[in-house]
This record gives sequence, C-alpha cells and structure tokens, in this order.
Amino acid sequence: MGFLSASKPDHDSGKTWPAIAIGLFVAFGGVLFGYDTGTISGIQTMPYWQRLFSTGYVNSAGDPDVSPPELSAIVSILSAGTFFGALASPFFADRIGRRLGLIASCFVFNLGVALQTAATAIPLFLAGRFFAGLGVGLISAQIPLYQSETAPKWIRGAIVGAYQFAITIGLLLAAIVNNATQHRNDTGSYRIPIALQFAWSIILTVGLLFLPETPRFLIKKGDDQKAARALGRLRRLPADDPAVTSELAEIRANYEFELSLGQASYLDCFRGPMLKRQLTGMGIQALQQLTGINFIFYYGTQYFKNSGIENAFTISVITSVINVVSTLPGLWAVDRFGRRPLLFWGAIGMCIGHFIVALLGTLTTGQDSMGNVIVYNEAAQKASIAFIAIFIFFFASTWGPLAWVVTGEIYPLKTRAKSLSITTASNWLLNFVIAFVTPYLVDYGPNYANLQSKVFFIWFGACFLCISFVYFYIYETKGLSLEEVDELYNECKSARKSTSWTPTIGFRQRQLANESSSGADEKSGEHAHDSPVVQHSDV
Repeated sequence: MGFLSASKPDHDSGKTWPAIAIGLFVAFGGVLFGYDTGTISGIQTMPYWQRLFSTGYVNSAGDPDVSPPELSAIVSILSAGTFFGALASPFFADRIGRRLGLIASCFVFNLGVALQTAATAIPLFLAGRFFAGLGVGLISAQIPLYQSETAPKWIRGAIVGAYQFAITIGLLLAAIVNNATQHRNDTGSYRIPIALQFAWSIILTVGLLFLPETPRFLIKKGDDQKAARALGRLRRLPADDPAVTSELAEIRANYEFELSLGQASYLDCFRGPMLKRQLTGMGIQALQQLTGINFIFYYGTQYFKNSGIENAFTISVITSVINVVSTLPGLWAVDRFGRRPLLFWGAIGMCIGHFIVALLGTLTTGQDSMGNVIVYNEAAQKASIAFIAIFIFFFASTWGPLAWVVTGEIYPLKTRAKSLSITTASNWLLNFVIAFVTPYLVDYGPNYANLQSKVFFIWFGACFLCISFVYFYIYETKGLSLEEVDELYNECKSARKSTSWTPTIGFRQRQLANESSSGADEKSGEHAHDSPVVQHSDV
C-alpha cells in the first residue's frame, strides 16, 4: 500500500489491509455516481435520442432535437434528486446503519434506472433521472461516512479519496459505452448505456451484504459487543484484544462526551463551534462544483462539437482517461503531504488552465448569423483542449478527491451523518444550478447569454476564490484520528496554525483524569471533614 500513501505506524496493532480493502470496495459506489453523470453528456448528442425525444424543436442544423430548456431540465433534474437524497441520508445512516443504508439506497437508484430505460418520451425520462439522482444522493453522502469510520487514520485520506477515483472510472466507462452505441439507429443507443447501471448497483449491493457495520455506528447504538467484533474484523484481531478495547474506549469516551452536551439536531450543525466546521464543509463542496468540472463532463461533448472538434466523442473519452489517471497522484500524495498544500496548489493550477482556455476561445473563435462557431485558428483550439486537460489533471489530483476527504473527517460523531448530508447536499445544489443554467449561459439564441468559451472566465474566478478559501479555512488533518480531528478544532482556532498542532490527550485519558480528580476531591473532602473531630478529641 506504499504507493497509495504513507507507511503504517509501528505502534499500530493488527492488520490494516482488511479495512483498506473494505474501504476501497465501498468506493465502488462512486462508479454509480460517475457513470450516471457521464451518460447524459453523450446521450444528449445521439441523433436517434434527439429525434425520439424531440417535441417539435429543430436545431440550427435543421434536425429534430430537444430544446435547450428541455435539455436543461433533463440534465439538472438528476442533481435535484441528489440534493434531496443527500439531505435524506441521515434517516438511513443513523437509523438502520451505514451498511444497510447503502443497500437501501441502491434499490432507490435501481428504480430510477428502470424508469429511464423504459422511457421513450421526456416525462418518464425525467422521472427516472430524478429517482436515480435520489439514489446517487443517498449513496454519495453515506460512502465517505462509511469509509471515514472504518479506515485506519494513517491512510484515511487515500481511502476516502478513492471514492473520487471510482467516480472518474464511472465517467470513463460512460464515455466508452456512449462512444460504442452513439451510431445505433434504435433505442439501444441510449438504453444500453443506461441499463448497464444495474450491473454497477448489483455489484455494490452484493458486496455490502458481506461487509461489517462501522464500529462507531454500533457504539452510537450502544451495542459494544458488536462494535468490538466489527473493529476486530477490520483489524484482524480478537474482539477482546487490548488494542481493540483501547480504540473502542476512545471512541466511546468521545461519543459520551458529545452526548453530555445533548442530542444533535440539524440546527446544532450550525450552532457554536460547529458553525465553522459546517460552513467549511459546505464551502469546499460548493467550490468543487464551481471549478467547472461538471461543465466539461455534462456538456463537454456538445461543447467540443460546437468548437469545431470533429471527433467530439473521442475527445470526451480522452478527457475521461486523463481524469482517471490524474486521480492516482492525489491518492498517493494526500497522506504524505497533507490536505492544505494539495488543495492550495491545485486551485492555482486550475486557475491557470481556465484562464488560458477562456483567452484562446475568446480570441480565436467567432460565430456566423445562425450561431454556429467559426474557428479562426485550429492550433489555438488544440491548445485549448490541452489546457482543459491540464485543468482536469489539477482537479482530479486535488479538489476532486480531497473535497470528500475533508468533509468525511471534520465532523464529530454526534452530528457526522447530518453534517455530511448537508455538505453533500451543498455539492448537489451547486451541481443542479450549474447543470440548469449552463445551456442559458453558453448557447446561442434569444434570451441566451451566448458566452461560449467565455464561460471559462467564470470558472477561473471561482478557482481564484478556492485559493483564499483553502488558506483561511482548511485545517490540516493528515495522520489524525477522527477523535483527534475533533480535538484539533476545539483547541486550534486558526486553520493556518493547524499544520503545527499535535494531539495532547485523548478523550479516554481526559475522562480517566477527571474521574481520578473527582475521586481525589471526594477523599480530600472526607479527610477535611474528619480532621476537626480528631482535633477536638485531642483537646
């Protein structure tokens, strides 16, 4: 595992490969997310789908097509579903468990896939997209939760980041399948790519049946014996091993301390010290979407065609390959160099890529009276694609995986499921907004902004905000347990100083110290009470 991350500390007992293998398998849920996101990019440009789902609109080439408002609704309604799914995830995760909650979410997703596959008109297709989104939203909030609560702290960043790696694989698979079916002159052109999602869901569901529940959830439910067995299974140690007992004692002490402050509601995620953490998680997820990555993967095929690229599907496959390969350096670096430096330099790299793409597109392309793009300099367009690839590299190796890593580890157990649901919902809310408004921002026509390549100036501005956000709000949590991260936020008030912070005493030790102090105080009180009696008798 050295390729992925730092080495296992010598003092860690037991085996860590089971927890790593489980965390990496659960990351497979990202394939559902990425594939579902990627299929629509290619499907919307398939001639058969355009003719079948057209309601009378004719595009600039004179062919039947789906109108921009209809396309906006089709693309964005998935994100609307994911928004509500993410918010609903705590009702699954906190009631029936992280593992069973994921299994139930897969069934919701399958309903959406079935409706899309059966659709031959827009209304049923919209319904399918919504329910598929609902399932993806539920899954996307619960997978980082499950991973964070089962992964060893020294490699947690790479394991949670593997979720983003799986998303990129899903996008790549979607691009390949779309490319293979695009020229079919029957419903198989879009039904085959959509129906393949059943396979990804079944793989995840069957695997989850054999995985353990997270020890932290079982502690939360008061089932200490099952928690010990689950942790022992993750560490390949007996349930009564001292290392298992010690780790569970720390988790339990932390949870009991949180309970002493009262039960958590959604409002508690925004109260007191939690407000800073909640806004940090929401901010990083929202900014991840504002980097412009989903513009490329939702509308990339159409954008490349509009820009004069002949083999737009091929370019889409290439960008997906770059997305997958570029995620690996991030997984290797996250637990070696930390969260802050990767996010900071990643944002700078994305800024540069977007600015040059916007500049080249603005200066070297134009439009005719019908809104068709005229390319004045083909070399500049090829250079533009190269800088899109550079942007994808910086995103995929930093902001892609690390947004999920950061949000998966900064919340206390008491509010973790609710806090994660809110941050994931923030991601999907911005995803919905971008998917909905992009056709209006980019396309030609009355009441459209017709920005074309100039839209990259917007993504450039958002990435510039990312730089400041990381500097002021992202804490360095490399190598810390989830309980130590909680201590970090309680003791360190500035994100800039978090790099030099080290844990002092755990909740379990603090609890024992308090108990000893209370016992000493009681003894002292008894002696103080006895002392006057003895003195009186001596007199």
